[in-house]
Amino acid sequence: MAKCSICGKGVVYGATISHSHRKTNRTWKPNIRKVKAIVDGTPKTVAVCSRCLRSHKVTRA
Repeated sequence: MAKCSICGKGVVYGATISHSHRKTNRTWKPNIRKVKAIVDGTPKTVAVCSRCLRSHKVTRA
């Protein structure tokens, strides 16, 4: 599942609109990375978005 375990960012739904204004459904998925992080003092593999990694909300193991 494309969801960040830190901030909860997930899939967003919307529509692609063509030049002729036809609409088709599409999704935007967050950039999820599986990293080894320290959670409650023990190293665990967690799914984290790249923004949380970049802003140092996760301490990597």
